[in-house]
Amino acid sequence: MKLIGEILKETCGLSEEALAEAIEIQEQKGGWIGEILVRQNAISELDLLKALSTQFDLPFLADLPTKDLNTDFAGKVPIQFLKKYKMVPMVTSNETYVAVNDPFEFQPLDDLRLSLEWDGVNVVLAPYSAILSAINLAYDMSQDSAEQVIQNMHEDDSDQILSEIEATGDLLDETSEAPIIKLVNLMLSQAVKARASDIHVEPYQEKLKIRYRVDGILYDKLSPPKRIQSTLVSRIKVMAKLNIAEKRLPQDGRIEIRIADKNVDIRVSSIPTAFGERVVLRLLDKSTVLLQLTDIGMPEDRLKLIDGLIRSPHGIVLVTGPTGSGKTTTLYAALTMINKPDINIITIEDPVEYQIEGIGQIQVNPKIGLNFANGLRSIVRQDPDVILVGEIRDQETAEVGIQSALTGHLVFSTLHTNDSASAVTRLIDMGIEPFLVSSSVMAILAQRLVRVVCDKCKEVYIADEESLDSIGITPEMAAGRNIYRGMGCSSCLNTGYRGRTGIFELMILDDSIKNLILKTSDANAIKRQAIEQGMFSLRQDGAQKVLDGITTIEEVFRVTQQ
Repeated sequence: MKLIGEILKETCGLSEEALAEAIEIQEQKGGWIGEILVRQNAISELDLLKALSTQFDLPFLADLPTKDLNTDFAGKVPIQFLKKYKMVPMVTSNETYVAVNDPFEFQPLDDLRLSLEWDGVNVVLAPYSAILSAINLAYDMSQDSAEQVIQNMHEDDSDQILSEIEATGDLLDETSEAPIIKLVNLMLSQAVKARASDIHVEPYQEKLKIRYRVDGILYDKLSPPKRIQSTLVSRIKVMAKLNIAEKRLPQDGRIEIRIADKNVDIRVSSIPTAFGERVVLRLLDKSTVLLQLTDIGMPEDRLKLIDGLIRSPHGIVLVTGPTGSGKTTTLYAALTMINKPDINIITIEDPVEYQIEGIGQIQVNPKIGLNFANGLRSIVRQDPDVILVGEIRDQETAEVGIQSALTGHLVFSTLHTNDSASAVTRLIDMGIEPFLVSSSVMAILAQRLVRVVCDKCKEVYIADEESLDSIGITPEMAAGRNIYRGMGCSSCLNTGYRGRTGIFELMILDDSIKNLILKTSDANAIKRQAIEQGMFSLRQDGAQKVLDGITTIEEVFRVTQQ
C-alpha cells in the first residue's frame, strides 16, 4: 500500500518541508500523519479524503444524498455513537452504504453493522460536515412531532417529575422519556426549524395555546391540554433557571441550547395572568452570521449615503421604527462595516443581542442604577470614537447623546417613531432645543420589515388598479413589470412568504431642513420638505420592491399604513 505522504505529494502538491515537519511532530507527540497535516493547514480535509480514497480504494463523496434518506436506523443506533465515530448509515432507494470520515475506525464500523443486522457493509469516505448534517437530519426527521407527543399524553403525565437536562446539550441527543420534557424539546426544535423568532405560551380559561412568530406574524401551532399548563411552564422555568415556586411576579431568564449545528440563545419572560403564567421565549440563532448593510435590502443609492454618514467624525445618526422592525440589526451592520483596530467603539444596550469582536458592549442594569444616561456619561470618559446607545428613551439620555455628538463623537441610536420626520418632533417634545437637534443630528433612517415572496411558489398575477394605487404605483410604473404573490408550499409553511427584507426612508438633514426645524417641529412640514429634496418615503421604497418582484402589495400596505 502506498504511503499517504507520497499520495498527497502527487495529488495536491504537498511540499517535502511540510511532510518532514509533520513526521517530526508525529515522532514527538504521536498521532496520525494525515490529521497532523490538516491541523498544520498544509492540506485541506478534502485533499486528505481524496488521498485516502486512493490509498484504500474507497469511493469519495463530497456531498451525501439526503433527499430520500431512510431514517429507520435512528431507532437502533444512539446519535452519540455516530457523532463520536463520525459515521452515518445511508439507506436510499438505490443503494446502502456507510459514510465514514475516518477509514481506520474498523471496530465501530463492525459494531454498527451488527446493530443494523447487515451482512456486509459498503463504505464511502465523506467530509465530517456532510456526515454531521446527515446525522442531524435523520434524527430530526425520525423524532415524533410535538402534536404526536400531546396526543400520546395520559392523564397522569402532568405529575411527571421534572428532571433538568444540561441546558447546552444538543436537543437531538436528549432521549428522556418524560412526555413534558419531550414536548418542550420538540416545541423548541420545531420553532428553530420553522425559523420562528418567538414562542408564545398563552393560558386561557378553558385552553392553552402555543403560537410561533415567523417572519413577524404570529401563527397558532399547538393546543396542549389545559391540565399540563403548570408542568409545561415549570419545565421552561427550570431550563431558564427561574424560581418555579414564584408564580405571582414577572420573571426573566435565559436558556442556551444546541439544536443540531445551531447554537440558540433563548430569552424567557414570564408574567402572571388571570388564567396562569404566560411565557414568551425569544429565540436568537447565534450561528447566524451578522448581516452586512448590503444584505438588508437597502438600495444602492442610499447605501452610498449611509456609508458616508457612518464614517463621519461626529454627529448623530438615528434609526426609527416600531419594535421588531430590525433597527438593532441595521445598527450592528453599520458598526461591523466601520469596526477596525484603529477606532474605539463602545455600546450601551438593553439587552446586548449579539457579541461583536473588537467592540466594548455594556448591558443596562436599572437595579444598580446603570441606565442609558449614566452609562453614556461613563462611556464618554473611555475615549470612544463611536458610541451606540440602544435607545433614546428620555430627555436625559437625549441630552447626553447630543452633547457627545457635539464634542466630537459619532453617535448611533434608535427611537420609536413612525417615520423619519416624526423623530425630530419626538426629540423636541422630550425637551431638546431645536437648535441642538439641527446642529447634532446628521440623518434619520426610518425602516420596516416586509416579508419576501417565497421563491418556490411565487406566481405572476395581474393586480387591480385599486391595489396598485394603495401603495402609490401608477399603471405606467407597472407597465412591463411582473407583480408576484406566493401560492403557499411546504418550503414557506403555506404562507407564501419566506424570509424578510427592509424598506427604508433616509432623511438627510441638509441646510434647508435644519432651517425649517428651527422654525417648526411639525413632522408633516419637515417630511414634505425632505421629499422635495429627493427623499424616498417608506411606501415609495416598498412600491419599488413590489415592482422588483421581492415582496407583495399587501405586505407593503400592511407595514406602511398609518
